[in-house]
Parts: sequence; C-alpha cells; structure tokens
Amino acid sequence: MSTSAEQLTALPSFCEGIQHFGEAWPNFSQFADSPVIAADAAAIADANDPKAAYQTMLGADALRYVTLQVCGSKSSGHPGGFASSADVHAALMMLGHTNIVTEVGHHAPGFYSSMFLDSSLEAMNIFTMSDMMQRFRETHGLLGHLSGAIPGLLSPAGPLGQGQHFAMAGAWLHRDILFPVTIGDGGMGEPYVLNAMMHFHTAYPDVTNFLPTLIWNGYSQEHHSMVSLHSNADMINYWKGHGFDEVVLVDAAEYDDSQQTGAFVDSTRFSFAQRLVFAQAVLTGVDRAARSAMSGKLTAFIIKQLKGAGVHTVGAKSHNLYPADTLDAAHIIEGLQRRALPPEGWQIVRDNFSRAGGGPAAKTVVTERELELLPLPQLDMQAFAKGEKAVPSTAMGALVAQVGKADRRFVVSNADGNEASAMKNINDALKIRHPTQDPLYNQSPDGQVYEPLNEDACAGFAAALALFGSRALWLSYESFAINGWPIVQTVTQAMAELRRKTPSIVTMFTAGALEQGRNGWTHQRPEIENYFAAMMRNGNVYPLFPCDANCIQVAYEYATDSYNKGMVIMASKSPLPVYLSLDEAREAVEEGAITLYESTSGDKGTLVFAVTGDMVLLPVFEARDILEADGYRVRIVAVVNPRRLYRSSDIAWDTVSEPDGRFMDDDRFNALFDGDVLLAVSGGPSAPLEPVLLRSRAPRRDTLCWKRGETTASPTEIMAFNGITADAMVARANALAP
Repeated sequence: MSTSAEQLTALPSFCEGIQHFGEAWPNFSQFADSPVIAADAAAIADANDPKAAYQTMLGADALRYVTLQVCGSKSSGHPGGFASSADVHAALMMLGHTNIVTEVGHHAPGFYSSMFLDSSLEAMNIFTMSDMMQRFRETHGLLGHLSGAIPGLLSPAGPLGQGQHFAMAGAWLHRDILFPVTIGDGGMGEPYVLNAMMHFHTAYPDVTNFLPTLIWNGYSQEHHSMVSLHSNADMINYWKGHGFDEVVLVDAAEYDDSQQTGAFVDSTRFSFAQRLVFAQAVLTGVDRAARSAMSGKLTAFIIKQLKGAGVHTVGAKSHNLYPADTLDAAHIIEGLQRRALPPEGWQIVRDNFSRAGGGPAAKTVVTERELELLPLPQLDMQAFAKGEKAVPSTAMGALVAQVGKADRRFVVSNADGNEASAMKNINDALKIRHPTQDPLYNQSPDGQVYEPLNEDACAGFAAALALFGSRALWLSYESFAINGWPIVQTVTQAMAELRRKTPSIVTMFTAGALEQGRNGWTHQRPEIENYFAAMMRNGNVYPLFPCDANCIQVAYEYATDSYNKGMVIMASKSPLPVYLSLDEAREAVEEGAITLYESTSGDKGTLVFAVTGDMVLLPVFEARDILEADGYRVRIVAVVNPRRLYRSSDIAWDTVSEPDGRFMDDDRFNALFDGDVLLAVSGGPSAPLEPVLLRSRAPRRDTLCWKRGETTASPTEIMAFNGITADAMVARANALAP
C-alpha cells in the first residue's frame, strides 16, 4: 500500500528495512493516539478497556509481520505455528507477563520478533529490521530454534515436551511472577507434558504461578495434530483430568463473521470490528487465567485458532518456508501486505512492548540476572581407609544430604528411588516430597526429594532449576537415564551459551550394568556413556568415573562447585575396595587420572591398564596378580575425569561460558600411560577412554568393554559374558606383549 514520504520520514529508526506499510486502521486516532501502557507502568490498567484490545491487536499483527518478513528474508524458518499464537502472546505482553517460555522451538521467529519489538535485541546490536534479517539463522545471530542465550529469552526450546519444566522451575523459584509456557497441539502427542505438570502439582500444590497456554491450531509440522478432532469439551476435560482447576478456552470460530468452514478458523479474516471483539476476548481470557494461576488455582489457557493465522498461508503448509518462499514471491508479499501496520502504529507497539513487565525483557526477565545462591559450608567428607570396603553411592549420599540441609532450595530428583541405589541417607535427611506424610517411607509434604516415576520429569525439573540459577541433582539408574537425558543435553548446550553464571546440572547414575545381572538387559544399558563421551567435545560436559568411595565424594564436591557445565557421575551401589585417599582422589579428579598401582619389578615389559569405573577394577587387579607372577610390570591407572585427558584442540572449551582450558600435559600423560601394551578397560562402553587411546604412545593397544546385557546371577557372570575377566585380560596382554 502507498505511504507518503512524510510518513516514512517520521518512522522510528528500528523500522528501517520494513518493506510494507498499511493504511491507518479505523478509529486509529481514537484508540492508538498514545500507548495504553503508561510510561511509568508495566502493564495495561484494565483488560476490558477497548483501547487495550485495539493495541493488543496492533501488537499481534506486528508480531506476525516481523515473523513473516524475517523468515522470508532467508526463505527459511517457521512462521505458521507462532502466527496462531500471536494474539495470546501480545495479550500476555500487554498484561505485563513477559517471563514467557515455550516448548515449541518452531516458534523461535515469533519470540525473536517479540524481543525485537521490545528492543531487547539491541543487546545483540540488532537495532533495525534490516539488522534482524541479516542476523536471522546466521552464526552469532538468531538461531533457528530458541536459545536462552538470546537476550530476553528465558530458556531453550527445540525438542517437544520440555518447555513446561522451565515454567515450573521458574514458578517454584519466583512465587510472585507468572511463567506462561506456550505448548503446541502438535506437541500434545508427547504424553509427559501434562503428566509432568500433574505430578508437579501433586508435589507442590501451592505453586500455581505457571500458565500452560495451548496453541490449539489443528496441525502439527506436516499434518493434522492428533487432537484436531477433539471437541472443546473434550479438550477442557483432558486438562481437567490432569488436575487443572480452571481451563479458559477462547475459540476463534465463535467470533467468525467471514463464513470460514471447519473447526479451526483464521481470526485475521474476520471483519475489523469482529477482530476487535476477538482480541478483547483473548485479552480478558488471558487476564482471567493469569489471575486464577496467581491466586492458587492450577490453570490453563487455550486459544483455538487455525495454524498460520495471518501469514502467507494456513494449516501445516504454513509451518516452514522453503527456497521458493522469498520476499519477492507474490504469496509472501500478499501475506505481508495483509499484516502491514500503518507507519504510526510501529512506535505504539514498541512503546507498549518495551514498557511491558517493567522494561525490555533483556533487562527484566528473571534469567537476565544471577539468582543469589546460599553459600555452602565445607562439605564434611568421610575419609575411608585404603583397602577397606565402602559403598560409593552411600558415601556421596551423605554429602548430598549436607548440601540439601544448607540450601533448602536444593532439589534431588529420582524416578527409581534413592533407597534402591543405596542412598537412603538422602531420604533420611531431606525427605521425599509427597502429600502423604509417612515417616516409615521418609515422606513429607515439604521434602526436597522429587520422585515422579518419569525420568523426563526428573531430569527436566532438575535441569531447569540449574539453568534458572538454583542447585539441583538428578539421580537415576544408568539403565533408565536415556529417557531423561535429552533435556540435560539441551540445558548443557544452553549453559554453554549463557551470558551469566549458573550452577552446573549435576547428575549421578547408580547401579551400573555390572550390578544388574538378575534383572537382565532391561537394566543394563550403559551405552548411554557413549552419549556423554561424545558430548565431552562440546566443551562443558564432564563424565566422571570415581574409582571408590573417597573419589566419589571429591567428584561430587567438584561438580557442585562448578558453573555452566553438565557433570555426570557414574558409580556403583555395592561395597567396593578403597584405592585412594581423599587427597589422592582430589588429584585424580582435577588432573583426570591417577595411578592406583605400579609393579616394582618385572622383566617382560610394562602392561598399562587404563580403567573407567569402580567394580570393573576387581578383575583388573586379579589380572595384575597373574601377570606379575608371569614376569610383567603392571600399572593400573584410574581414568576419573577423561575430559581432562583430551588435547586442548580436541575440545570446544574456548567457545563456552565459564571456559575451562585445563588439560593434562604430555609429560604427565606419558608418565601415566606409557608402556609396551595398553589395555583400555571399562565396565561400560569404550568411548570415554577415547582420549587415552588418542594420545597413548604404547605400540600395542586394545580395549575390553561392554558388549550387551544378559540375565546372570552375579556381576562376575555378566562380566564374563562380556569378556571382561581377568583371564581375558591376561590372554589379551600375552597376545600383545612384545
């Protein structure tokens, strides 16, 4: 549409690069003469004010426009899903609720548009629409899916089914702030979304200041959503069946005056007058839901509107742009022109959004500042004597209890039970959070141990708390950890990008495969250790393999004292020999490895065992006896922190927040691992030993490690099934020896 030179001259500078402008809306001078959020306010004064509804609709169209143009600039990105949420997003902003998270990574362009319009992206030197287009989906710019590194955005979003954890963590940490979380109906196929919220509400019934906001638009990424045939009553009952007391649903179809067909309609096709009625309904509905959530009721808000509402097309076809979807394409131009704001409207949107919540999100949302942490006392460790037997997991549990006693905000999550992992001492001290008080089972309504029977919920809440600035610990059987690990991966990547310090996410996986013989392969899944090993190269992920009960205490202290990292501890729950003093354990954790034993004589060559794990050391020491009797010198080295054993060039350590560039030098490494034969031994897979195999100068090398699970009567039998026995080690050493 035509715009006069005088109007363009008056445009605010951030509009440079906007390609289309529209005519002034009806009654613009009456309802948009000044921002409805006053200069000294953080929200509109009255959700029923027609001026507020008018300017909310203006904000929604601005969001749609920027989203479509920025995606069109790269013929890439996802405008459709956010487009159907723009009305509710704008309403939340206008009501001052700007701590918004999402589970939908595909809504990223819309969230970036919100941060652009409220001026948050200026912290990234994105000042104009041209800047935004240039930086969209580029290195050091606005990545394709949400990242907490973007100013004003609280958390990452990519894999479905994760966003609710961040909202719940935020609500738990900040009881006076509302944390809306937008959820797409495409993601409703992930059943643990509502399941996780239901368990959280049972455990923390007084924490209701998070607002799940379902964007029910009928479509997923490439097809209809699985809930597209639900009636409104079905959907409300679905949420109420998961413990929600209040469900506010606004269905665009009830306001349609444009004769659209189907259950899902596009509100931007209504007459202008009816669009305003719909905007008013969304604004007052969101206000009602927000007030309900903040007053102690578990509440959900649902907006039912066709996917792609207000952009270039609708349905699943609106989800993603492709190479033909350029800013010169007729259908993109038409979509932009339909949403084009009058020139004088842009400053109104900027003023409202930049005042919402008390200022631009980059300066006001809770994750833009470090959460104050209570200082921890020096942890009181038990110094086990060398040679005695002690349970590693129990030794760590005593320290976990101390952390929880010192920091009442500290949460331990565990799906399978601490008692089963020989960590009952955690439950004794901190209590399982449960509505049924029962001292026999250590249950208490104010406990610090969170136990949903869902590893995703365990990992999600702990990881989200850490990302938002609080201490947490996720405990799991190694076997089941894979069900919760994806969100830890998401969070550790986010921590690598953050512009602030936050406590590391600490995890500990007990009951390694070697202890689970009688349960069979269902409980024997150590392959996840390969996942951790691959992530070491990220720069901020540390798999730790303490070799005994002293070493695990030091490892837990090391992990708890760190920032912006993923710390993964693996240990057994059986009584095992102690090899190191506490001081030696500190050396092992800090340096990466330590010698547990070295022969004083032998003339047939030196055999080096590089070992990750604790129980697997039993057959290694048994093999030592046989090999020494045969005339070999034997050195047994515990690889405790393999991240330290890589070369600095192997790791992206200098690309992450809170970088750690400490690596073992060549002289120290060679002193540990030089020999005629190197055998890399693990009770799990071999990948954590990669740095040793990469750097070793031993002329002959091999690995003995996990192959697969089987039902056996003892750890000895499962090791035998996998070829991890003293006899196998001796045979391999003899075959390799010069």
